[in-house]
Parts: sequence; C-alpha cells; structure tokens
Amino acid sequence: MANSTSGQEKKSYLYFPGCTMQATGIAYGESVRTLFRLLGLQVEELEDWNCCGATSYMSIDERAAFVLSARNLSLARQAGPRDLVVPCTACFLMLRKTQEYVRQYPSIRQEVEGALKQAGIPPMGPVRVRHPLDVLYSDVGVEQIRAKATRRWHGGRLACYYGCQALRPYAEADQAYNPMRMDELLQAVGVTTVDFPLKTKCCGGSLTGTIHPVGVRLNYIILKEVARRGAQAVATMCSLCQFNLDAYQSEMREEAHEVFDVPILYFTQILGWALGGDFRSLGLHRGIAGRNLIGQWFTTPKEVEAYV
Repeated sequence: MANSTSGQEKKSYLYFPGCTMQATGIAYGESVRTLFRLLGLQVEELEDWNCCGATSYMSIDERAAFVLSARNLSLARQAGPRDLVVPCTACFLMLRKTQEYVRQYPSIRQEVEGALKQAGIPPMGPVRVRHPLDVLYSDVGVEQIRAKATRRWHGGRLACYYGCQALRPYAEADQAYNPMRMDELLQAVGVTTVDFPLKTKCCGGSLTGTIHPVGVRLNYIILKEVARRGAQAVATMCSLCQFNLDAYQSEMREEAHEVFDVPILYFTQILGWALGGDFRSLGLHRGIAGRNLIGQWFTTPKEVEAYV
C-alpha cells in the first residue's frame, strides 16, 4: 500500500490533456481536474501543448510522431521541475516511448533534436511522465483517499478494467499483468470490486474505426466477462477503452441478442464523487450506457430530474 503525503507540502503538477480530453474523453478530463482539486493538488495545464503524435501519426510517419511528443516534453521541461500528469493512456505511452527511443537510439535522437533545433525549441530533457493512477496511489495514498471520503458507495459491484497502454511496456502506473491499484483506491471508498481476469486485455483500441467488426467483438468479450463475474459496471483508466466499451453496446445487443446496458465509468469519477464532487463537474452526465444505474448511484433527487 502506498504512503500518503499527509503532513507534507502538496506537490504541484503539470497537466497534459491531449486531444481526447477535449473531445470523446471530456468526462475523464473533468473528473481528473475535479478530483485533484478536491485533494488540494495543484495542477497547471501545459501551455501551448500539441497532439502527442499517437495513432495515425505513428503509423504514417514515426519521425513526425516522435518530434510532436518531443516538443511537448521540451515545453514541460521549460515549465519547471514538475511531473507531467497524462490521463490519456495513448498520450502517456507515446510520451514515454519518445523518451525511451531518444535515449536508446542515436539516430532517432539526432533526428528529433535536429527538428527541435530547426524550430528554435530547446532539447526535451528529463521530465517525469505520470499517469493519474500512479499520482493518486503513490503521492496521495489509499489511506488519505479513505480519510477524505465524504460519501460511501451504495452502488453495485464493479470490474476494474485497466487496459494495456498505461501498463505495457512501461509498468509504472501499476503492474503489467496483475494491476491492483485501481481496485485498492476504489475499495477504500467502499466499492466492491470483482476478480476480473481480463483487466489488461486490449479492447481493440482504434480497430472500431478501422476493422470495425473485430473491434466490436473484442469489446463484447470484455463486457461478456464483466457479466459473468457479477459486476454491474466497469471502472476504467483509459479514454479510448471507455469510449469503445460505452458507445458500441447497442450494436452488441443487436448482433449478440444479449442485453448490455453497463455503465462504463472512469475511476476518477467514482473517487471524485466519494470525495464530495458534483455530478456534472465529474462528467457523470455524459455516459451513454447504463444511465439508469448512474442516476441511481450518483444523483440526489434534485439532480435526477436534470439528468434524465
């Protein structure tokens, strides 16, 4: 179990939202900011950040992808000696991959540093890139989360789904194949989590937009196991996983002739709610599936009318 920072000065962090936190993952960004505020953690958005270079950039032009990430890392270095908090797991992986490839491969380092120099940008330098799960577990700690909770969970059992990008190959947010930090944090505020063996199985990522039937099938396998394990909802730490598992349930219902109406929640939404966060400030009104359960678990009578 992690040690808390109780009695110590609260750390200040830089925050890299990435493109997704402005679009399909907006609820994640809202809940991260709200939760950090409730914990008294100081967060400053990285000024003039750009796309990290993940997804299509890496497939089409690896050099351009590395340079895009390197620019963000250079900006973070110039902003001061603070850790860079990155909620999006694709961004987290891309930034970390850029750091490691520049360190390991002289040819990539030469290209990246040359591109930055041509643009008048200083070298990226050492910056610690961190996922919110690691910050909450390692810097705040399970006991501090438990102590600060103002609400106790009265909802159903949850399956914690970690996905793959924040854990492999850089097992820094948690263990690569049997992560438990999200479980521990949620259990601290009274949530019952189930044993979920598919917790790190890939959801298919962007396959839902390229080879659609394969992507939907991979998501179906995960949700089918959620039901088998007796969970009523999923807690995740990845915006792409959340979108895939949430957005395609109606399609799964039609194809598999099975009832899927499972809330797909960010773990930061649940923790933020437990610490007294407002329903809308946590983005809980943005979910697609399982809206009835979300309404039952998270809203007061006044909020129900506005939510429905």
